[in-house]
Amino acid sequence: MFLKLYNDNPNPRDVRQIVEVLQNGGTIIYPTDTVYGMGCDITKPKAVEKIARYKGVKVEKTNFSFICSDLSHLSDYTKPISNPLFKLINRNLPGPFTFILEANNNVPRYFKGKKKTVGIRVPDNNIIKAIVEELGNPILSTSIHDDDDIVEYFTDPELINEKFQDIVDLVIDGGPGELEPSTIVDCTGGNISIKRQGKGELDY
Repeated sequence: MFLKLYNDNPNPRDVRQIVEVLQNGGTIIYPTDTVYGMGCDITKPKAVEKIARYKGVKVEKTNFSFICSDLSHLSDYTKPISNPLFKLINRNLPGPFTFILEANNNVPRYFKGKKKTVGIRVPDNNIIKAIVEELGNPILSTSIHDDDDIVEYFTDPELINEKFQDIVDLVIDGGPGELEPSTIVDCTGGNISIKRQGKGELDY
């Protein structure tokens, strides 16, 4: 399925249709404020496994992150964080950042393996935020390409659909994507460090 949505005003009926796909264990490709992403409902293990297989990794060894609609989900999946750290995250989200935080026991077990962290994203994109809000819990997020495999067609929704229509259940056309991924900020271990510099400069 290929569905056109507009970032300034996502059609609620289309959003509900996408959420139904996710609730039924489907996988989708969607726009963010950086590159297009691939994802599913984090509570659907078979869908998570399908995406991990496509990426060629085991689920417990992946670096998938969670897309949230706002920071109200933060405490649902992460251990308590300090006030200064919350202010830092709040200052930079929504935005093109993935914050690596210590995970709590609410993170589905199949994500954790030996890892005790979770990446949190709140993109500055109304389409994906509306989908997550309607779904009621985060969706898994991974780029549709690897960091060393960024090519032009990943910005064009129609070309993305041609490549992925047999791999995922639904591709959302949210307009042209970008080539630069999110900046990954590691907030574990008491230090703030940039693991990958992408789009956006962190406002300390």
